[in-house]
Amino acid sequence: MTEPQDLTEPQDQGAPRDTVQRIPRGEAFLDVRDLKVHFPTDDGLVKSVDGVSFKLERGKTLGIVGESGSGKSVTSLSIMGLHPPGVAKISGEIFLDGQDLVSSSREEVRLLRGKRMAMIFQDPLSAMHPFYTVGQQIVEAYQVHNEVSKSVARKHAIEMLDRVGIPQPDRRVDAYPHQFSGGMRQRAMIAMALSCDPDLLIADEPTTALDVTVQAQILDLIRDLQREFNSAVIIITHDLGVVAELADDIQVMYAGRAVEYSTAEDIFDRPQHPYTWGLLGSMPRIDRERSERLIPIKGTPPSLINVPKGCAFNPRCNYAHLNGGASETDRPELLDVGDGHMVACHLSPKNRRQAWETDIKPKL
Repeated sequence: MTEPQDLTEPQDQGAPRDTVQRIPRGEAFLDVRDLKVHFPTDDGLVKSVDGVSFKLERGKTLGIVGESGSGKSVTSLSIMGLHPPGVAKISGEIFLDGQDLVSSSREEVRLLRGKRMAMIFQDPLSAMHPFYTVGQQIVEAYQVHNEVSKSVARKHAIEMLDRVGIPQPDRRVDAYPHQFSGGMRQRAMIAMALSCDPDLLIADEPTTALDVTVQAQILDLIRDLQREFNSAVIIITHDLGVVAELADDIQVMYAGRAVEYSTAEDIFDRPQHPYTWGLLGSMPRIDRERSERLIPIKGTPPSLINVPKGCAFNPRCNYAHLNGGASETDRPELLDVGDGHMVACHLSPKNRRQAWETDIKPKL
């Protein structure tokens, strides 16, 4: 396997637009193929994302879940082209409506941000500029992609703030980010992201640090706006409760790789990977009585410089001993176990079924 090439510098900026590689019509709106994002450091090569693939159609929502350090946010920043030049080594393909973003120049990707794809960041207070009003920042984002006057852009900003549920938008448009509450800042960030009606919306931990009531409001807002704009949406979170609300499909990531992928219904009703079992076991439930404590996943996530050989999850897996040593030596591939349910695990179907039915399911 060849090392990923550094593709973060501008490439072929003078090439005509019709030379951009495209995929046939009818394919997914977003198609990520074997994405690798590696960061060279003094301590070694950090393999933050190490071969991730998925597809997403317009009007659908993909939930990407996993613990901190699993590669979720790095994947989203790669799609948006937001890794600093010369810092990351990126390989693979990211097709947005047929255009390969990895081989496109930085300027081409910049022109797509805001108009074709947008991102809601985890912390809107640090993502928004503290020296400019919320309205000024929405106006700037809108004028970059639309040749309109400042007054027209300001009117649009007020309409967007009103659309996301901010009271008195004609007054709050002149407020600074620190003058908004956490929930209102998140709404303002959503208004900015949606100001140009993007085809792809990426929400990175959109409800972190918000109280439960505001979380529900933000999730309802994203769902309603998706229906209105028919956007493809990616929800990145460690909270399975969030993806249960929104996602059509779920991809579970661990140590920079996907370990399970299926519909949301399958992931919650028939999970196949021990790591997914651990995530479900550590999630509080309010829809049923529970007599036992939550079940934590033992150990800690591995270093992405020294990922364990074989299955990266094997040091924390209660079932690694059932695989005849394969978990310590061979890295499992993501394979279809039926009906499009993809799993990267050495456990036999019989062992997975038995573990789920006897050990895991009764405790959830």
